This record gives sequence, structure tokens and C-alpha cells, in this order.
Amino acid sequence: MEFGEISIKDKLGRTVILRNARPEDSAALIEYLRTTSAETPYLIREPEEITITEEQENKFIQAKIDAERELMLVAFIDGKHIGNCSLMSIAPYKRYSHRCDVEIALYKEFCGCGIGKAMLQTVLDVAKNIGYEQAELEVMAENKDAIAMYEKLGFEKFGTFPDNMKYADRSYMDAYW
Repeated sequence: MEFGEISIKDKLGRTVILRNARPEDSAALIEYLRTTSAETPYLIREPEEITITEEQENKFIQAKIDAERELMLVAFIDGKHIGNCSLMSIAPYKRYSHRCDVEIALYKEFCGCGIGKAMLQTVLDVAKNIGYEQAELEVMAENKDAIAMYEKLGFEKFGTFPDNMKYADRSYMDAYW
């Protein structure tokens, strides 16, 4: 889905541009995946598992643009990519057409500035406007800041997935749905 560019102000007064991802963003998005995967234990991949090529990322982005009910929203400050928030259908079946999945991550230095909340609210508004009735997400149980933000936006915990992720040190982390 295409999303017209909008600008917001973060808590520090910076102008943040929100728009749908474009194929020319591929290199920045791959670097973002590698960096954010190293910055936090809350994402699903280790940095070395980010092996996608620019060509593959271009196709992925184009598929999101072409999809009627999916959006990859990206944020920029002064032309620098700082985060993503995605809206995805759960499945292509009529019985699931009321449900969507959302995901969000920002570079660590931009967390806590209100950007993630604004991005997620934007995506939730889009979801509602295109007919989704239920937005779902997964969050690691120890990610207290994200959980607080999700609850402020109306999300409710409806289940726990024990030992959802296993780390290199052989420790585990639960996830909430």
C-alpha cells in the first residue's frame, strides 16, 4: 500500500517524516535490520542471520506497496532512516480478514522520543480505515517500555508463549501476545 508522506514532531522537537518504504530504501533497511538486531535482545534474529540481498529487499518492499492491505511505514529524521512499523495481514483467508499483525522497531537512539508511538498509532489508524478489526503483536516479556506503550494504545495481553526465544548463552525469554 502506498501511504502519503506526513511529518510529526518528536518529544525533542525534531521533524520526523513518515512514509511507505520504497525500493530505493533497500540498503538502509538491510543495515537497519543488522543494527537493531544487535542493539536489542527483543528482535527475532541475530545480526549475522540478516542475509537478505538488496534485490530481495526491493521485491519485498514492492510487494508491500502492491498489497492492498499491508503497509511498511518508515521514519526519517534529516533524511536518515530511523525505524519501521509494519502492518501485515494474518492470512489471505476470509475468516482471518478482520485480523492484522503489527511490528515496530527503531534504532535504540530514537526510542523514548514518542516516534514509535506515533508510528504505531498511524499504522493502527490505517488498519482500521481499511477494515481490520483486530491488531495483534508479539512482544518479549522483558520489554517493559514497549509493553507500556502498547497498553497505552489499547493492546491487551491475551497469552504467554513460554521460552519463545533461545539465546546463544542458552537462556530463554517468554513472549506475550
